[in-house]
Amino acid sequence: MCEIMSIAAAIAVSAAFFLARRAGRPASALGTTALALWGAALMWSVDCVFSFAEGEGFFDLSAGDAALGALVLACAAVLFAFLRVRESRTLAPAA
Repeated sequence: MCEIMSIAAAIAVSAAFFLARRAGRPASALGTTALALWGAALMWSVDCVFSFAEGEGFFDLSAGDAALGALVLACAAVLFAFLRVRESRTLAPAA
């Protein structure tokens, strides 16, 4: 379940990144968050392949795995908030 959640979030954040760039707004926080989510998705894809090779199911749809996915998405949200605050401070004009 965490793989499905991280892939869906990576697609959504990537789409927001490209839309923000097209609109001419600063999007480095979105880009960094998207890369982190794509990294998590790749990591869990490898884990799913090895689980499948060992005879288990490809996706783990347990409640524990869903909680892990929710935790990773919460960490991605905290990362985005931190980067966005840092980005707004560096872009703010000096008074």
